[in-house]
Amino acid sequence: MRKPLISLAALCALTVPAIAQDEPQGAPSPNEIVAGAKAEEWVAIPPEDLLVMTLAPDASGKERKVVIQLMPAPFSQGWVENIRTLARAKWYDDITVNRVQDNYVVQWGDLNYDNPEAKGEPKLLPEGLPTVGESEYTVDGNAIGLAVKLADTRRDLALETGSALAGTDTTTAIIIANGLIDSYAQAALFHSGWPLASNAGSAAEGEPAKVWPVHCYGMVGVGRNYSPDTGSGAELYTVIGQAPRHLDRNIALVGRIIEGMENLSSLPRGHGDLGFYSEEEADKRTPILTVRVASDLPEADPASSSEAVGQQTRPHFEYLSTEGETFARYADARANRRDAFFIVPAGGADICNIPVPVRRAAQ
Repeated sequence: MRKPLISLAALCALTVPAIAQDEPQGAPSPNEIVAGAKAEEWVAIPPEDLLVMTLAPDASGKERKVVIQLMPAPFSQGWVENIRTLARAKWYDDITVNRVQDNYVVQWGDLNYDNPEAKGEPKLLPEGLPTVGESEYTVDGNAIGLAVKLADTRRDLALETGSALAGTDTTTAIIIANGLIDSYAQAALFHSGWPLASNAGSAAEGEPAKVWPVHCYGMVGVGRNYSPDTGSGAELYTVIGQAPRHLDRNIALVGRIIEGMENLSSLPRGHGDLGFYSEEEADKRTPILTVRVASDLPEADPASSSEAVGQQTRPHFEYLSTEGETFARYADARANRRDAFFIVPAGGADICNIPVPVRRAAQ
């Protein structure tokens, strides 16, 4: 029997608040559950999917680095390939953080591109960057086996609960199958470590089922002008506030910050239009010294102290499989906190309130 997207126990806890009362207070916290995950439940992130961004040191001289995990196939691959091209051409070197809008986004790129305060000529892009169409904001549900996942989950639920769910409408069945009620889509789910949304219920009405990544805290997207422009990947932003889910399917999401988020979220806010730094705030723009694809960096030599003398070496990260039992327990615990501090379990969670655990891996 194939596993549901989230295990039955987690599904019930996410959708039925009364279930949360079954376990005593003082149960393990989400972090404690993750700490107990087996080694085989952690999935290595390919170095080709990691970007290492080095910002100028802070006022005290402390080094600032940000690590971005790029979206894997089938999502946003046109933009992701552009980003790798830009990084390898060293185009991102010496650009700046130009926009910090409180409770919204931090945006970086060429000072003279799409900036209401800009007066100079934009930095020339590398030749051959393809234009990516708006249709690429979403992906056919078949690309991640959505129909099979939902069918298997409904079958497993029927076997374990004795209910065939035959009388439920498609949207209700999807909510039950995924355990997450979403205000912006008919379904929310995790796939290969990423938070997604879907209009899967529309398939019954003859519309193709689509899936798309969602704007949670720390997600990285591509800045653009008015439609039909979709951006090239030269201008990037990350979410630093409450999830702006209204941007889903309107802008390309290409990754997420997995380390060093504090180096972006703590930057001074801009007071120009849309949070761009005004002409008087030019000194607040943080320079970005380098951006490198991790697979292009050398492996650390255990016998040397290359990192200590400033040489960048390849980082290694892994995420907790979203298809495993530990993630199911973790998702349940995020939705229904039973550890000592909490009095009343919430009985549910927004998908952005279940961040996928990511950690540094041993080299």
